[in-house]
Amino acid sequence: MDTPHLRLEETGEVFPLREDVTTVGRGGGVDISLDDPSVSRLHAEIVRRGDHLYVADLGLSINGTRVNGRPVGRRVLADGDVLSFGVARTRVSGIPAQADTDDTVELRRISAPDLTRREVEVLTSLCRPALQQDAFVAPATAREIADELVVTEAAVKQHLLRLYQKFRIAEGVNRRARLANEVISAGVVRPLPTDSDADVRRAG
Repeated sequence: MDTPHLRLEETGEVFPLREDVTTVGRGGGVDISLDDPSVSRLHAEIVRRGDHLYVADLGLSINGTRVNGRPVGRRVLADGDVLSFGVARTRVSGIPAQADTDDTVELRRISAPDLTRREVEVLTSLCRPALQQDAFVAPATAREIADELVVTEAAVKQHLLRLYQKFRIAEGVNRRARLANEVISAGVVRPLPTDSDADVRRAG
């Protein structure tokens, strides 16, 4: 198949990608239905712009979306990329090789940056107060993040400095809050299942 498509690695099933937007999830009402409990009902979208494709995690999934093993909010896709929805692994094929164009550069601007495992943990801890509340609250402090991750406050501050650069958060007031807003809107972090479990236990 030469047109863009996903191949489910476990079964070999092939899913053609639509000309505009292809929705991915579990159950009915989506274009690509993956019967796996780790996949949310409406998990992600794959958007085609001519020969270019990008995946957008909708921020509604519990287990997230990964490209080649890295968590993403939005990411331009290349031929051969391994795209995981929860633990369901698919491979992207049929994307023509393209030289860099203005469209490619524009799409890369909306891609979430590559993040290390520790950076994802720092961001998750940073955003936890906001993710646990219906209304916006201040993100966690460097000290609170350090206490949760059992690392030094200085180490957390170094991670935050790199994250400000990766997400292009300019210096100024409320820098941590602006970073938290950016990563939440990009779908990079989301509530963890253990948090809701703990809430249920406390309520009981």
